[in-house]
Amino acid sequence: MNEVIIYIGLVLFGAALGSFAGAQVWRLRARQLVEEKKAGEKVDTKEYKRLLPLADRTFKTDRSIDFDTGKQLLWYDMIPIVSWLMLRGKSRYSGKPIGYFELLMEVGMALFFVLSFVFWPQPLTGVLEVSKFIIWLGAGVLLSIQFATDYKWSILWSAIGYALIGMGAIFATLTVVSSADVVATIWSVVGSVGILGGLYFVLYAVSRERWVGFGDVILGIALGLLLADWMLALVALFMANLIGSIIVLIGFATKKVTRGQHVPFGPFFIAGAIVAQLFGQAIIVWYMTYFLG
Repeated sequence: MNEVIIYIGLVLFGAALGSFAGAQVWRLRARQLVEEKKAGEKVDTKEYKRLLPLADRTFKTDRSIDFDTGKQLLWYDMIPIVSWLMLRGKSRYSGKPIGYFELLMEVGMALFFVLSFVFWPQPLTGVLEVSKFIIWLGAGVLLSIQFATDYKWSILWSAIGYALIGMGAIFATLTVVSSADVVATIWSVVGSVGILGGLYFVLYAVSRERWVGFGDVILGIALGLLLADWMLALVALFMANLIGSIIVLIGFATKKVTRGQHVPFGPFFIAGAIVAQLFGQAIIVWYMTYFLG
């Protein structure tokens, strides 16, 4: 019975925070468009006008609105997952489709919360491990924003990246404190950051930002700290490239990706790190058993 309550709580909190993350994606995009327009850069006029009402709102006046009509959404239009299903994916005011983005953010975050609980590699019995788990869930919310904005507009927000580094630093510190071999764990954390952050810094420096942006470097450092294990970092790197290769090949086959088209790596990087955190130890054992055994 206790586990059922935990699962229900994880789904509710996950969906609610997924809704929050989705809203922040649009707010960040709106403010970026305003800044670009002020700087004289070319912006999509239709997108600019649609998102402009979100750009100048303060914390007190920041309320979710219907993009097509500008009307403020009522509380029963903002129930995660339920409202979208009840409205059949359409705006209550204009009747136009609102797309799947919000639903995917809410469902995706709910699944992330549940799967993280089910497959967390260590028993959630002590204060330190529970604290690490909570930090991981919180980092997941910020990672979902980075995932969405990089996928949609090839943007990784520096402010969110630095916040993730801060959360990762706390996570890594708790990992070191709870370790039986502090020195070895510290070196493992350093190796993890070096593999994920250092590698992308080298690519960034060598290519002069043509291959990867500095946002990828910041993301790599954050993920290295959140994994806090050099072997998991290798798994994350491998899985990110594997997932990316599969997606790109499918894109070529369906003609949704063309040769020379820029494909943002951030979403694959994040997906690879999540796989490494939840399944990395099992993958390492499997590899050593069947290939090195």
